[in-house]
Amino acid sequence: MGDDAAISPKDRFLTVYGRKPVLEALADAALEVDKVILSDTVRGQGANEILQAAKTAGVAVQRASPHRVKVLAGNGKQDQGVLADVVVPRMRSLHAALSEGRPPSRVLLLDGITTPANVGMILRTATAAGLDGVIVPRRGVAALDPMVVKASAGVAFRAPLLRCGSAHEAAEMLTEAGYGLYGLKASARTTLFDVELPQRSAFVLGGETAGVGGDVGELVTEWVSIPMPGEVESLNVSAAAAVLSFELVRRAATR
Repeated sequence: MGDDAAISPKDRFLTVYGRKPVLEALADAALEVDKVILSDTVRGQGANEILQAAKTAGVAVQRASPHRVKVLAGNGKQDQGVLADVVVPRMRSLHAALSEGRPPSRVLLLDGITTPANVGMILRTATAAGLDGVIVPRRGVAALDPMVVKASAGVAFRAPLLRCGSAHEAAEMLTEAGYGLYGLKASARTTLFDVELPQRSAFVLGGETAGVGGDVGELVTEWVSIPMPGEVESLNVSAAAAVLSFELVRRAATR
């Protein structure tokens, strides 16, 4: 199962960094902040503001070296010496989700989507549509960072996030678990609106330029298209995700 089988802290938290995002997370009563890590070099009013906000929220603050904060944040240019781990209650590993008695029936799989805005908007749309899961691999997809959270308008904290090592690893796991794997392709003869779907289906959304990767494409059960009578070659991946997500809502409503 690769590294997806291991229990990782990354399967529990979204890490936000920078003073303003951390203060906003601490002030939001709807969020559970596990801990704040503050660089030893952050002193004065900036440090006091964070320490007071954490105290008010009942959140522990750990001090660490600037290097340690940069490593944990993964963004040395913007962390401003502080980060917070925010609990994401619906985030878990794909392995755990597939091992449950009632695994998710409709999921999206992101493959090579590197623009944070697109990932964030997809999370917002999929959550609004009530999908069972969005698989966001740790490799090959934009990191779940404050830019993704901002693009999702904060919905990322409530999204049904499923984590794994890579899109190919996820495709293999889904296939082994009996899922139909569907890829979006403009030239496909079968459309999204008339394809017959099994009880468990996964939909691959490819990257902004390269589309679905070849290693994942080899595992696709069927390619489907979104009909576009107008003279437009393709949709932005987040727009395609919205059409797909709400087509699934429509199907569920007409059962």
